[in-house]
Order: sequence, then structure tokens, then C-alpha cells
Amino acid sequence: MIKQTFFLILFLFITQLGFANGTHYQKSDFFATMQPGDKAALLMVHFGTTHDDTRELIINAINQKAQAMFPNLDMREAYTSRIIIHRLKQRGVEKLTPLEMLKQLHKDGYTHVIIQSSNIIDGIEMESLRQDVHEVEKDFKEIRIGKPLLYGKEDYEQVIDALMPLLPAQGAIVLVGHGTYTPITAAYTMVDYMLKAKGYTHAHVGTIEGYPAFEDALRMLKAGQEKTVTLVPFMFVAGEHAKNDIAVGWKNDLEAEGYTVNVYAKGLGENPAIQDLFIERIKYATTHKLLPINEKKKEYAKGKDKF
Repeated sequence: MIKQTFFLILFLFITQLGFANGTHYQKSDFFATMQPGDKAALLMVHFGTTHDDTRELIINAINQKAQAMFPNLDMREAYTSRIIIHRLKQRGVEKLTPLEMLKQLHKDGYTHVIIQSSNIIDGIEMESLRQDVHEVEKDFKEIRIGKPLLYGKEDYEQVIDALMPLLPAQGAIVLVGHGTYTPITAAYTMVDYMLKAKGYTHAHVGTIEGYPAFEDALRMLKAGQEKTVTLVPFMFVAGEHAKNDIAVGWKNDLEAEGYTVNVYAKGLGENPAIQDLFIERIKYATTHKLLPINEKKKEYAKGKDKF
């Protein structure tokens, strides 16, 4: 009872932080702000991967889907992982960082940019992206950033609905995320709570570099009766972490505990329904603009809005 109460409070706390869709957004037509001679681009931002097969299957696929859905936006791409960029460069594959690409877009005469990241949570990668935008936003007439996959309550529900029907109905499920050391690690516990609230009592969440950790997921498994476990990468790309940390490290550790372990070796980005959720975020960015919290507070002060 105490544990359930804790997660309920956590859930409400996250929602009150402004995670609800639209809380700090106002309707604003991105294209209506354009004048003759203006140029608009869509910048897709990914953490990246060194695996050619995964890049083609996931990153290139969603880029192509986005381009097809928004033909009036010129497509560009950037990677955020400096390590991946460096390794790809050694193989003759050039990838720019978001800041480098934004500077290139300005140089090429673009005045309007929509940025969509394939990040799962609103963590340090999104924070870094916003800092990049802040550095160059004066160079553009309009620049907007789409929301990550998990933002509002409805997003969590949609992701669970898109993923769980594809997974085995028998045995336990452990979704394994990357994790983070920042407070947004609470997003993973929110996924865990909502899974169980939606009836997936056999499903748990763990992370490689955050909370819940492997030990927490193991404790949840031991509390149940299942002896077969399916590990599922809760990441956009099933790259290094999925192929090594999950398919080898976690799998071996669970087998040492007596479990029969299977690995669902697909990243979230391979799921067409998940891809569509990212496309919806781009669409939302074309019709809504983030209202800075200071502007929102001014509205509160004028009595135009209420807490």
C-alpha cells in the first residue's frame, strides 16, 4: 500500500510539473509566419548509431517518413553523440551536430526551422538541444523544437498501447531504458506504474544507467511467479546498449538467477506506430508554439489563466 501511494504521488507530481500536453503551448501556425523569400527546414536530431543496418532500418526510415509527410520542409539531419560522429567519420560517414547543422542552415539562407528529436525522455539530450537552439535562435525568424516521445500523460499511454501488443503475452517482460542521473529518471518509474495500472502486471521497467536499475527490476521479477523473461530495449535504436548491455549483460545475469531469457531485439524506432507518434510531434510543432513560463506567469498575473 505504501509503495502504491508513493508511485501515485510521483505520478501526480510529474503531471503537475507541466508534462501534460499543451500546458505551455499556444496555437501558432508555423507556415503563416513565413514571408516571400523565406525558407523552411525540418531538422531531425538523433543520438545516432554506428550500426549501418540499424541506421538504415530506423533512423533513415523515420527521416524518409517525415520527409514524405512534410514535403514543404527541406529535410536535414544531425547526431548528438560525439563518439558516434567520430567513429563514423573514421569510416568516411559525415554527420553534423545539431549546432553545426543549425549554423549551416543559417548560412544556406533558411529562416524557419522545426527540430524534432528522436529522444525518448526530456532528459540531458533535450536540454543540450535547447541550449544549442538558444545560441543561434537570433539568426532565425522562427525556430521550434518538437516534444520527445514521453512528455504528457497521453504520450505514455500511447507508447504503451503501441508496444505491448507486440510482446509475448506469457512470461515476464522487462523494458530496459538507457537511464539518466537527472530527476527525469522518474519518467521510467512512471512507465512502470502505468504499465501495471493498465493491467500489465507482468511487465517491469529497468535502466542501464539510472533508476530503476537492474537490481530493482530483478526484485520485481522475484516478487512474481514467472521464470521466463523477455528483455525489451526501451530505446529508439537497438544499438550498442541493446546488443551488448541487454542481450549479453542483463541476459547472462538473469540466467544466473535461474530465469529463461529471451531478447526482443528491436528498438522502439522500428515500430511504425512509434514512428507515427514522432510524426505527430512534428505536426503539433507546425500548429503550436511553446509559451515561455515567464510569459505564462504574466497571463496568470492578468487573471487570464488559472492554476
